[in-house]
Amino acid sequence: MRKQFPFEKLEVWQDARRLVGAVYEQTSSFPKAELYGITSQINRAAVPVANNLAEGSVRASLKDQAHFSNQAYGSLMETASDIIIATDLGFIPQEKADAVLDAAFDLSVRINNLRESQLRRSQVS
Repeated sequence: MRKQFPFEKLEVWQDARRLVGAVYEQTSSFPKAELYGITSQINRAAVPVANNLAEGSVRASLKDQAHFSNQAYGSLMETASDIIIATDLGFIPQEKADAVLDAAFDLSVRINNLRESQLRRSQVS
């Protein structure tokens, strides 16, 4: 078994990683004409959710950590918006979009709670 990076143990990062997988699964069936359009846009929005959580987890100050949590939250909102638009365009069936959006909503609550906790603790330090 390989060694794990500290961020891999974070449940919020694990959830973000699963969301990236779900997004890529949905975009794999998008029309080929959209490869450099909305397919690329959604995928490029989803990956930074996990990456920003990972990067923030190793920052020394809680304010820096909160900044990266905020970046992750923003990328998650972009991902959710893209999923809704792709559904409007008929690229994702509503029931599949709803499952991804429900997961994204739950993750948004967790990221927001993490950010608020980081900011609160930075006031005490």
